[in-house]
Amino acid sequence: MSAEHTETQKYEVTPDIREAMATIARGTDTLLIESELEQKLARAKATGGKLRCKLGLDPTAPDIHIGHTVVLNKLRQLQDLGHTVIFLIGDFTAAIGDPSGRNTTRPPLSPEQIKVNAETYLEQAAHVLDIEKAEVRWNSEWNNELGAAGLIQLASRYTVARLLERDDFAKRFSQQLPIAVHELIYPLMHGYDSVALKADIELGGSDQRFNLLVGRELQRQYGQEAQCILTMPLLVGLDGVNKMSKSKHNYIGITESADEMFGKVMSISDTLMWDWYNLLSLKSNAEITALKAECENGRNPRDAKVMLAKEIVERFHDAKAADAAEAEFNNRFRAGAVPSDIPEVTVASENGEIGIARLIKETGLCPSTGEANRNIQQGGVRLDGERISDRGLKVKTGQYVLQVGKRRWAKVTVS
Repeated sequence: MSAEHTETQKYEVTPDIREAMATIARGTDTLLIESELEQKLARAKATGGKLRCKLGLDPTAPDIHIGHTVVLNKLRQLQDLGHTVIFLIGDFTAAIGDPSGRNTTRPPLSPEQIKVNAETYLEQAAHVLDIEKAEVRWNSEWNNELGAAGLIQLASRYTVARLLERDDFAKRFSQQLPIAVHELIYPLMHGYDSVALKADIELGGSDQRFNLLVGRELQRQYGQEAQCILTMPLLVGLDGVNKMSKSKHNYIGITESADEMFGKVMSISDTLMWDWYNLLSLKSNAEITALKAECENGRNPRDAKVMLAKEIVERFHDAKAADAAEAEFNNRFRAGAVPSDIPEVTVASENGEIGIARLIKETGLCPSTGEANRNIQQGGVRLDGERISDRGLKVKTGQYVLQVGKRRWAKVTVS
């Protein structure tokens, strides 16, 4: 459905529209403006049209963990509701650099870097979206044609004062930190994408709210109906505290093995599990509500966690791999069996022995001896199946099976 509609007619909001609104609203950080979106959905139903749902991503670096798929899941829900999803690759805006959340100017990327990263983005999107039915676009299509005169005309439609209302610009301005002119242009270019695509809805992370609002205003300036806005929160990582991040070592990479993915999902808390259901699962609201009610009334929450783990593994691998990962997990942790695919490591000793904490670090099962000692103190270290409690233990030359926590294993030869 074109965003150029400016009708004031009120359309009937039927129960299925309310159900669709509940699905769209699930897990969102911001939904602006609900009454407008409700009418867009009702109009689409009445006229047999489809809403144009846009997600723009600048390929500034390869996205490789499931936290990055949260907004893609929401786009997939809109696709499943029958609407047109637009997966926009910001190859033009990536060359400018998004200043969102930055206190310094972002270095520009080369066309070669952008191309490589864009290929990763498309591959990732295909795990979540039906990419064959999606509208894949590149914003260089219209921005390369805009030219200097077009850019000046675009800039005339927004004020510097409005741009400086943005938190990161305001902070840098007050602290007398540099703000390059091209950074002020970025939100305008981002917003102009919505004009070019005639978007009805735009999605983004919570840090993109300002850019999405600029798009809404620019559409009005160009005589279009303003888009509605959906922003999604950042996914909390495996530790249950911090946002999912490689630097925090609390992430699940989309290229990890099925067994590793499954085990990591099974390690999260029951409380966090329901947040992940809301943000990562493609199950309906009714299915999730019913499952949660069952767990609150006596069903083992582990069953729900297994379902979530299998859904995630199936998305990035396949159903067969999900079944195999469940069987391997049950074999490993219910039967106490040693995994069949654990790494083999040789570690050199000093005078025929090595401290247990250093051995754990050298095998790569912990990043430091400090963390190794914490795992020992918490009862999370086993050597040949025997729990280790002595942090001063010296391990002599020989071959061992070393386990840290539930999922980290190594066959170790101490030489």
